[in-house]
Amino acid sequence: MSQSNDSNSSGYPGVSAPISTAHPKEADLKLTQKLVECLSSFDLFESESEMIHRMNMLSQINELVQKWIRDASETKLVGNESAQRMNGKIFTFGSFRLGVHTKGADIDTLLVAPRHIDRTDFFKTFATEISQLQNVEYVRKIEDAFVPVIKTKIDGIEFDILFARLALKNIPEDQDLKSNELLRNLEPKCVRSLNGCRVTDEILSLVPNHEAFKLSLRAIKLWAKRRGIYSNALGYLGGVSWAMLVARTCQLYPHACASTIVHKFFLIFSKWPWPKPVLLRALEEDKTNLGFPVWDPRINVNDRYHLMPIITPSYPQQNSTFNVTQSTKTIMLEEFNHALAICDKISQGSADWKDLFKTSTFFSKYKHFLVLICESKPEWIGLVESKIRHLVSNLERHRCIKLAHVNPNSYIQETMVEENAEPDTYWFVGLCCDKAEGMHIDLTADIRTFLNTVRQTAATKFPTEYRLEFKYVKKKELVSYLPAHVFKQEISNEKGTKRKLEEDNSKPIRAKRTPSPNQEPSSQLTS
Repeated sequence: MSQSNDSNSSGYPGVSAPISTAHPKEADLKLTQKLVECLSSFDLFESESEMIHRMNMLSQINELVQKWIRDASETKLVGNESAQRMNGKIFTFGSFRLGVHTKGADIDTLLVAPRHIDRTDFFKTFATEISQLQNVEYVRKIEDAFVPVIKTKIDGIEFDILFARLALKNIPEDQDLKSNELLRNLEPKCVRSLNGCRVTDEILSLVPNHEAFKLSLRAIKLWAKRRGIYSNALGYLGGVSWAMLVARTCQLYPHACASTIVHKFFLIFSKWPWPKPVLLRALEEDKTNLGFPVWDPRINVNDRYHLMPIITPSYPQQNSTFNVTQSTKTIMLEEFNHALAICDKISQGSADWKDLFKTSTFFSKYKHFLVLICESKPEWIGLVESKIRHLVSNLERHRCIKLAHVNPNSYIQETMVEENAEPDTYWFVGLCCDKAEGMHIDLTADIRTFLNTVRQTAATKFPTEYRLEFKYVKKKELVSYLPAHVFKQEISNEKGTKRKLEEDNSKPIRAKRTPSPNQEPSSQLTS
C-alpha cells in the first residue's frame, strides 16, 4: 500500500487528478438555484429558530457531561484535588456535523471521557443523569450493539450518544480526534465509537468546496430515500457511503457547483467499474503498529467478495458497504442509470429537478411478494431488520430467483384482528423470477436458514422469543397489508414505468405462512 496522501500530484485532494477544474458557467449556476428551490419545496431546511433550539440542546448536554465527569471523578479519584478539574467533551458527527441534516433529524454525538471513566459508568450513572433532565421523552440503552449507544429524546430533539474512553488523564477543551495514536491500547468498542467522528472530519478535510458538497449531498440523500435505496442495514447505502461518493465526485470536479456535481455523480457511478473501490485518499500503512484490521483484499479473503466497496478515509480504513448484495447492487445501478437519463434532460431543459425526486413505485414492479410479519417490539424490530439482508442473499442464490428486492420502508398494521393487540410491523420483498426454471418455487430452505439466523441471535439477547412470520402474497392481496393511502397510490392507480426485470413475474410461487423462529417451517410451501 502506498503512503497516505491527502492529495495527488495535481495538488487537489484525492487519489487521482481532477477530471475537470472548470468553474461554473451561468447556466450551471441557474440550474443550481433551481435545485435549491426544489429542495426547499420538500421542507428539508431548518429555520433559524429550529437550529438555535438544536444548539441549545447540545449545549445542555455538554453541561451535563461536564457535571457528570466531575461527579464521577470525585467518586473514583477520592482525595485527588484535580477531580473537579476533570472534563469530557461532546463531538458531533454524521449529517449534523456535515451540515446536511434535515428538519427533525436526530443528532449523532460522541461523549469522550478520560481514562478513569468507563463504559459501565456511561450506561449507569450518565444514563440516569439524562433521564432526570426536563422534557426527556425516553432514554434507551443499547449496550450489546456492535457500537453501543444511548438513544434519547430531549425537548423534541433525538440524540444518539456513543461513548469512548481515551487513554488520557483529562480531556482538554481543544482536544481533537485526528491522531491515530489516540487509538493505541483502546478497546475495540471505543475505536468503533471514535470512527464516526474521525470519518466525518476526514471527509470534510478532503472536500475542496464545502458549499457545493453540502448542497449536492442533500440532493443525493433525498433522491436515494425517495427511490428506496437508502439503508445500510438492508444492503443499500447509508449516510456515510452516500457522503463519500459525493465527496469523491467533488474531488473530480473541484470547482463545480452543485447542479454539476449531482449530474456528474450519476455519470461517474453508473459507469464505475465495480468492485474497484472508491477511495477519498490512498490506503495508508499501519506504521504505528496499532494492529487494527483494515480493508485490504490482498490480505483479507472476505474483502475480495465485496461488491461495491466504498472505503472510509480514516484509519482503520473499512468498507462502509459490506452489506451490499447482488440484488441491491443491481437495483442501485439501475437507479443510477435512471437518474443519469433525467439529469441529461434537466441539463437540456426538457425536465425539471422534481422529476429526479419522484418516488419509486416499488409495489407496482412485482407480482410476487414475501411479507415479513414482525411483532412490534422496538428491540425485536431492530434485530429482524439487521438480518433481512441475509434473507435477500439466501433468496438471490435460489436458482429460480433473479432478483430479491427489499423495500426499506416498513409498515405498521392498520387493522387489528384482536382488540387491544399490538399492531404488527411488515416488511416486503419483491421477487423477480426466472422463466427458464420449473413451474413452482420452493423457498422453504431459504426461509428456514433466515429463521435460524434470527433465532440464534435472539437467544443471546432476549429472555423470551417474539413473533416473526412469513407470508407469500400476490400484488392484488397487498390491500390486506399496506396502509390504504400506499395501496391506492401504488396499486389502484398503477401507472408509469415497469422494471425490465419484471419480464418473469408470471410463474406461481407457492407459499404459506411460516412459523415463528421457535418452530420449523414445513418442507414444502403450499398455498
